[in-house]
Amino acid sequence: MPRSIWKGSISFGLVQIPVALYPAEEPDELHFTQLDRRTMAPIRYERVNRETGEPVSWDDIVRGYPYEKDEYVVLSDEDLRRANVEATQTVDILDFVDASEIDPMYYDKPYFLAPASQNGKKRSPVTAYVLLREALRKTGKVGIAKVVIRTREHIAAVRPHGRGLVLNLLRFAHELRSEEELDLPEMDAKGKGLGKRELEMAERLVAEMATAWEPEKYKDEYRDDVMKLIEKKVKAGRTTAPAEPVEEERHRRATGTVDLIALLKKSLGQKGGKAANDDDDAKNGAKDGRRAPEEGGKSRVRKAETPKRKGGSSRRAA
Repeated sequence: MPRSIWKGSISFGLVQIPVALYPAEEPDELHFTQLDRRTMAPIRYERVNRETGEPVSWDDIVRGYPYEKDEYVVLSDEDLRRANVEATQTVDILDFVDASEIDPMYYDKPYFLAPASQNGKKRSPVTAYVLLREALRKTGKVGIAKVVIRTREHIAAVRPHGRGLVLNLLRFAHELRSEEELDLPEMDAKGKGLGKRELEMAERLVAEMATAWEPEKYKDEYRDDVMKLIEKKVKAGRTTAPAEPVEEERHRRATGTVDLIALLKKSLGQKGGKAANDDDDAKNGAKDGRRAPEEGGKSRVRKAETPKRKGGSSRRAA
């Protein structure tokens, strides 16, 4: 079970719900160690005093805010807690809004909110927790709250998720760039070189590729391929590098003028596993051949298993 980041409460109106905050994601990233190419020894990074060059231990490091050049205000963890005791331990719900009104671009980082005991009580008051969860579920609303995690205040959405509540950190409006900064085409498709036929074929291709959302079927294939390369190097020996794999042909899109009709017809034809003309499209448009064949008629199937990581600890959010 992951460790909680903090324990506090959800607050809305006069209701206080004791909760604990847990990370809801576990990034599966590749981590490399930097080595000295001459000896293959790991490179060590030290915390040193900029003026003396001497190493500094963690016990001698404090947090300072630069208010002027080379002038700092030192703040301890206790100082930060005293700055706003209530805010640092409270998910303070300010409003309830329709979940559909929140643009996905605002969503940032998820956390689980779980009932927590308070004041030494063995059993947590889950009634209020369930009350909020079901009220949100039945109304289709999410709670918009402010919460302090570590040393930063966030805006967040409290929403139901299965048997629990999830706290999704949101980006503030000023943190999102405006699309007006970019040279984007107007919303009206007319006059942009698009005809009715192109749009109909594009809509048909989207409909043929439509499926239910199954996040488990999407894998980090790049990470799997890197791990396979690492395993191959290990089997070959430390100083013996295996032969470079033959690079697969990459399909690049032309940057000049393209024939949208031809591309859409080709895409629709590949759905059935063969080229097709317009009549064939009309007959076979509903067929869904999802996999493109390789030479010899065999389909490419990736079955690379990612080695399980030891420990399984969750990373804390900063």
